[in-house]
Amino acid sequence: MAKLKIQGLLDDKPVKINLELPGAVHLDLVAYAEAVSTQSGQPVSDPVKLIVPMLTRFMATDRAFAKSRKQSRTPGKKG
Repeated sequence: MAKLKIQGLLDDKPVKINLELPGAVHLDLVAYAEAVSTQSGQPVSDPVKLIVPMLTRFMATDRAFAKSRKQSRTPGKKG
C-alpha cells in the first residue's frame, strides 16, 4: 500500500462546528479511516476526526494559498 498523506491524529483542543457531508464523501471518509487504521496499526475511533488533518494537509500543500498568506503577512507588499 502506498503511504497515506494522513499518518495519525494529534490531540488538540477542539472548536465545535456543524458540517453536513454528502453520503458519498462520508463513505470515502470511512474507507480512508479504515486505510489509516490498517497502515498505522492504530484504530481510528471516529472517521470525522480525520477531517482536521485532511484540511490541514490540504491548506499546507496549496501553493496559491501559501503565496497569498505570505504576501498578506509581508509589510509593504501588495497581493
